[in-house]
Amino acid sequence: MTTSEAERTLAPPERLAGQGLDANQAETGNRAIHVLLTDPVVGEQTDFVITYRDGAYEVWATRGMVRFQRSLGENGTHDFAVIETIGENPIENQDTQTLATVEEELEAAARSGHPTGDANQAFIEPAHLSYPLAYERIAQLFDSPNAPDLVLNPKTFAYKTQPGQHGALDIVQSRAPLIFAGPGVQPGVSDGLARHVDIAPTIAKLLGLPKISGTDATGRPSDDVYLKRQDGRPLDDILDVDEHGELKSRPERVYLFHMDGQSATELYDRLDNEPDSIPNLRRIAGSGHRLRYGSIVNFPSITWPSHNTIGTGCWGGHHDLVNNNYYLREKRQLVSPYDDTFDTARYLGNEVETLFEALHRARGDWQGHDGAFTATIHEPCSRDADHTVLERRTIGDRDRLRAFTHEAAPDISPRWRMEGIDRIGTSSMIDNRGTAQALVLFTDDSHPPPVFTFHQFMITDGAGHDFGPHHEMQREALDETDRRIGRILRTLEDTGLYESTVFIIAADHGMAPVDTELAADQISLLEKQGFKVQTPECWAYFMDLDVHVSRETAGTVRVTVRHNDADESGEHPPVHDATVTVSEAGGRELAGAQTGASGVIKLDLPDGAILDGATITVEHDDFNLRHLRLDGGGIVPDLREQLYGVAARTAQ
Repeated sequence: MTTSEAERTLAPPERLAGQGLDANQAETGNRAIHVLLTDPVVGEQTDFVITYRDGAYEVWATRGMVRFQRSLGENGTHDFAVIETIGENPIENQDTQTLATVEEELEAAARSGHPTGDANQAFIEPAHLSYPLAYERIAQLFDSPNAPDLVLNPKTFAYKTQPGQHGALDIVQSRAPLIFAGPGVQPGVSDGLARHVDIAPTIAKLLGLPKISGTDATGRPSDDVYLKRQDGRPLDDILDVDEHGELKSRPERVYLFHMDGQSATELYDRLDNEPDSIPNLRRIAGSGHRLRYGSIVNFPSITWPSHNTIGTGCWGGHHDLVNNNYYLREKRQLVSPYDDTFDTARYLGNEVETLFEALHRARGDWQGHDGAFTATIHEPCSRDADHTVLERRTIGDRDRLRAFTHEAAPDISPRWRMEGIDRIGTSSMIDNRGTAQALVLFTDDSHPPPVFTFHQFMITDGAGHDFGPHHEMQREALDETDRRIGRILRTLEDTGLYESTVFIIAADHGMAPVDTELAADQISLLEKQGFKVQTPECWAYFMDLDVHVSRETAGTVRVTVRHNDADESGEHPPVHDATVTVSEAGGRELAGAQTGASGVIKLDLPDGAILDGATITVEHDDFNLRHLRLDGGGIVPDLREQLYGVAARTAQ
């Protein structure tokens, strides 16, 4: 039963600290949205632009716009209500089951006016896409103070110059494969909804972790969670339980094979139609439970946030590692977990808990043969794992590691070297070393076998980017990964651990074919147009001014100019050397001066000046231009009129 609008308890961004557009940014934000959607080149490459302001989330496209609100629902959930639309709601289609096969992708490309028999050229227009869980995934992002002011969502085939890409909200980039197999898992195939936030709670339930007092997806206290903050819920439909709802058997450990960037449709197509290929992945899938429509990933559908969503059971807006690269307003600093690679657990928020932390809390820290021994292998979600190369904590004899690395070398495809594909060759060597780590960890008597292993294979993502998600070279990368997985499975069999292990096949995001001839880089247009902005990935963080206007007398105007974003102390520092000009409606300048160190200027207006319609302009080389009325109200372009010819809001 849904509540009426009057009864809804709104749930705005949990930690609003600059993300989205506030009143001081409305002018800049509207100008930017208009530029991005109407530029003759960039506008054709852009699907829509997203922001939060005035109590609602907004999605703007040339075909229409929508504003929606989030409210508290029942049983730890959120409800969403559309409060305004003009034209077409760009994200109305949120079907999680569409475009689930290669054939469906080809059909959608044909309907889009891009007919092809090559799935690597299946360019799909927005009208034939869906945006799964769009309201939930957009809203969660803006819960983090690290979120941007604007998100540009490119058309699925229109971003940069690599043949494969991900990061956007559409179903092609937002669906990842998901398969569970082993004790406690009911074999089969199911059509139910799975999200990346559901993976960690499912693992916790399989391993018998106790429920704790934590917080649910809405941020409210809950005693029905396994993790400190838990946005997901166990995938109960895939579990093998008795009449009392108890697991018929329970695994002793979980091994998560994470094939970075692996297209779900490509993997499933090979499992369904190539019976002699990828035998080791096929072995797991054949004995396990496949989610037919995969798992819906974090937004943005990009590496570092999605890995940490899998490992924490929380969306990126709650674990705060919101993108591969993002801007910290309070520090005036761009950070790049992706480029850092190592020691990135420090970016993860303190209000969430990784599975490694949960296992140590429940079973004790690892000491010798006591406690929970956990491992990551080249995995970006690593906080509190006992073995984790990316956090510089490694377990195992180096001589044995070198020996296993040499032993696993035949798994490397010779094509990378023969054809001079150095980047993929490097990923292959790293994955080879990762396999060696696994073999050491599971054959060393100085510690128990890891109770949870989170193992990332990089090569599938690199090949998908460099060649496209359905290219022969991506297939080669998947074949190579399958050989490595087979080596690990044989080791677990030899050590008597196979039958007591749950195996998971997953990826962090999907991968879409790209029309490389477009060389689309939409967000860079803002800097070219003179905006003062930070633009990591497809995001915009504006350098805007907080301007306060007061009238001390009829002929005196006092203007205070500060940074719109607070610093680490929570203060908004004054801006000096800002040029403040008061002009009549006709443009004649009445008064002007620059702010001093205090950011304050007092302007005396000439006698007889016509103040009706007079405006204030504030300029500074490091900030975006501001226009205000004498009463302090901002002068903001009307996007509804500019884009749709609708001056007044039409609320629903």
